[in-house]
Amino acid sequence: MSLLQVEEIDVFYKDAQALRQVSLRVEEGEIVSLVGGNGAGKSTLLRTISGLLHPQAGRILFSGSAIEGMPPHRIVEMGLVQVPEARRLFPFMTVQENLELGSYNHQARAKTKETMERVFEILPILRERKKQVVRSLSGGEQQMLAVGRGLMAGPRLLMLDEPSLGLAPMVVQELFALMARIKEEGVTILLVEQDVRRALKSADRGYAMDRGQIIMEGKGQELLEDPRIKVAYLGI
Repeated sequence: MSLLQVEEIDVFYKDAQALRQVSLRVEEGEIVSLVGGNGAGKSTLLRTISGLLHPQAGRILFSGSAIEGMPPHRIVEMGLVQVPEARRLFPFMTVQENLELGSYNHQARAKTKETMERVFEILPILRERKKQVVRSLSGGEQQMLAVGRGLMAGPRLLMLDEPSLGLAPMVVQELFALMARIKEEGVTILLVEQDVRRALKSADRGYAMDRGQIIMEGKGQELLEDPRIKVAYLGI
C-alpha cells in the first residue's frame, strides 16, 4: 500500500478545469518530485491533497484512508503536512513562536519541546535565531524556518511547494541537502520545484505535469535523461 495514492482526480475552479484525471503515488521513504511549467497544475494538486480544494471526481488515499473532502486540520493530524509556496510565515513573531505554531494539532502539541529540539539539530541556524523576529531573517533563513515549522507538525509526508523560489544558488544547495537529511530522519517528501534538474536528480521518482494532467512519470534519473524533459525544461 502506498503512503499517498491519488486516483484520477478532477478539480475545477468554477467552470475552468484545473486538474484532469490526475493520478500519482508516493511510497514511504521516497522523495518524489513533481515538475512542470507555470500553470501546469502542480500547486493546485498539492492544495487538493492538503484539503484546501476538493476534487469533483476521483479519490485521495493517505495510509489507506480516504481523505478527499476531509478538513485540512484533520489531514495534518494524520501526518500529511504542506509547506506552502512563499512560506506564509508570521513576520512580526519570533522564530520560536512560528515554530510553536507548527505544532498546533493535538498530537504534535504534546511533543513540542522534543520536536523543536530535533528541528534545531537539523537546522542549527534556527536555534541561533530563535529569539529574532522573522522579518529580520534572510530569504534563505525564512525558507528554512518554513520547513522547520512544517516538521513541528510531526509529518509522515512533507509536501514542499516551490521551496527554492527566489533563493541564491548556494542557499538552494543547502535546501536540497536539508531534504536529504529529512528523508534520512524517516520523513517522506513530495516536492514541487522550479529547478527541474535538481528536483529530478534528488528524487527517487518523478512526475511531469502539463495543462492539468500528468504527462510523464518514472525514476528521477530516467526522467532527467528523457529528451522530452531536456527540451521542455532544461533547454537542451
